[in-house]
Amino acid sequence: MSDESGTERYLRLTVELTVEVQDIGALQAAALKEINHPDADLDDDERREQAEMVSADDSGATALQWLIEPDHVLGLIEHVEQIEPREAVLGVEPSEGPSDEEDEHDHDHEHGHDHKH
Repeated sequence: MSDESGTERYLRLTVELTVEVQDIGALQAAALKEINHPDADLDDDERREQAEMVSADDSGATALQWLIEPDHVLGLIEHVEQIEPREAVLGVEPSEGPSDEEDEHDHDHEHGHDHKH
């Protein structure tokens, strides 16, 4: 995992975000627009396959993955000069909805230890 100097340190950030899909049709349409964009790095068969996957997934998870830019995720850390991003894995999956109302993440403003700057 490290080279001969043995000085590498890695930190893994875990972020959990629950979103509500308000218009599944519009979400899928936006993803299809990305898939069919001339700059998308896909051949015709891949475009067709991805479009079918987006259309068949009525949760919207596949569509949302197409719409999240890697730069958006890296924006969480880009202002920290002392670290270098090494690996980013983003997964989108269906959820039962927001956690229990007592969950502290729903009430960030009430907790002094949260990281709002």
